[in-house]
This record gives sequence, C-alpha cells and structure tokens, in this order.
Amino acid sequence: MQNKHAQNLPHLEREIIRSVAAALEEDIGTGDITAQLVPADELATAEVITRENCTFCGKVWVEETFRQLDSRVEILWNIEDGEKAQANQVLFTLKGNARALLSGERTALNFVQLLSGTATTAAKYAELVKGTKIKILDTRKTIPGLRNAQKYAVACGGCHNHRVGLYDAFLIKENHIMAAGSIAQAVAKAREIAPGKPIEVEVETLSELNQALACDVDIVMLDEMDLTEVNQHLADKPLHAELELSGGVDVTQINTQQPLFNIISRISVGALTKHCSSVDLSMRVI
Repeated sequence: MQNKHAQNLPHLEREIIRSVAAALEEDIGTGDITAQLVPADELATAEVITRENCTFCGKVWVEETFRQLDSRVEILWNIEDGEKAQANQVLFTLKGNARALLSGERTALNFVQLLSGTATTAAKYAELVKGTKIKILDTRKTIPGLRNAQKYAVACGGCHNHRVGLYDAFLIKENHIMAAGSIAQAVAKAREIAPGKPIEVEVETLSELNQALACDVDIVMLDEMDLTEVNQHLADKPLHAELELSGGVDVTQINTQQPLFNIISRISVGALTKHCSSVDLSMRVI
C-alpha cells in the first residue's frame, strides 16, 4: 500500500518528533508504574482496531511513539493514511516488549483517534462536492500545537488546506479594514509588505464585494452573504478573483444551497478541525 499523502509529511517530521515526545512526557512522567507489573523482558503482540467506520490517519505518529519508547517494536500495517476502514477492522499489529506496548498505547491511540476523526469529517465534506469545481478548505481553528497535523489529516480526508498561519497569506478582515482605513488602503499596504503573497479580503456586503474586486485581489471571502443576491449582482460581469463562501457553513447548507454555488470555487469550513469527533479505537493484547 502506498500513502498518496506522503509528500506532505517531510515538513512535519520535526513537529511529529516534538509532539510525540511531549505527549509521552505528559502521560508517562517519571515512569509507567502500572506497566511495571509486567516482567521487564516480557514480549507481547497487540492489535489495534477501530470500533467504527472511519478514514484512517496517523501512521507516522504511531511509528514515532514506539520509536521513542523502544525502537525494536515491530508494527505490521493493514492500512495507509487516507484509506477507509470498517468497524472492527484491525488497523495494525504491534510486536515487542510488553511494557513498551502498554506504555505507548494511549499516546499512539490519542493521535490516531484525533487525526482519523479529522480525516473522517473531511471525507464527508469532500463527498458533498465530488465532481464539482469547489474545494472545501480548513481554517486556523485547530488544536494548538497540532495545526499542521490536523491540516495533514484534512488532506488525507480529501479536502484542502487554507493558509497555514498568519505568515503565508493575507486574509484581510473587518478589523484590518477599519484600522487601515479602507479595503483599497489595506490591499495596497499588503502589496507593499509582502509582494507576491496571496491576498484575500473578507466582505459582508455587495458594496464591499465591489471594492474588493476593484482591487484585483486573489480571493474574496463572502461572510454569511445571501448567495442569491451575490449571483444576481455578478450576473454577466467578468470575475477575476476566486470567491470563497465562509461563516458557519455546514453539511446542511452545502446540501441545500448547491444550485447557488456556480460562482463559488472555495468553501472554508471551521468544523473540519474544530468540531470533529475522535474515532473510537481499541488495543487488545492477543
């Protein structure tokens, strides 16, 4: 099995090492006293299963967890990131020192349940726009310290990443516009600060939409705007910017308003990373 998302992992390597180390320190602290009930040289085999259907994500986090605990632990994989799993499916098997397996269980499963939950939520949204030009994008509403991990999971689920942070693209919102004086002034200043960086402007009215389009920005974010009005307003007008729908967009809205999406190419959904439910997993020694 090949992980088609593997090209997104190299830039995550240092972050994975840090986050796994922090998670192990948080859980094990001065030592796993319960694992010491097992003889130090005891060997064991354990299977990790999912209790529910999901889109799997988190393989490298599992591997790093047991690498840091005991590099001799062998992991036999039955799935790759981005693949679908059925309830009660064995995701992977662990073989090695029993104490290491027991001490790493919760840390490894915590990463997998969160990232698989994110990927599963993303897969549901991706399915809604399958066959259209629309991209579903995540936001910065992520768990602190795990933003890049969650954004990787979003991609595994078939959705797309918005800007990573405050450094790689401009997103000019109401408060920025008020402080700068106008949309035009904010956009002009952005081009001075970081020429070539993508510029996106959030608008709430048709007047603001006109102003943003007049500035020839890359993307205009429509914040909770009436799509019927927007479609009528832009009818037969040339459009040189991508339009992004935002503001509490959920599955129901995407289902019911799809006929109005002909001018939309992007939908940003905070729920991809903010409201996802962790997948129910279990490890059992066999």
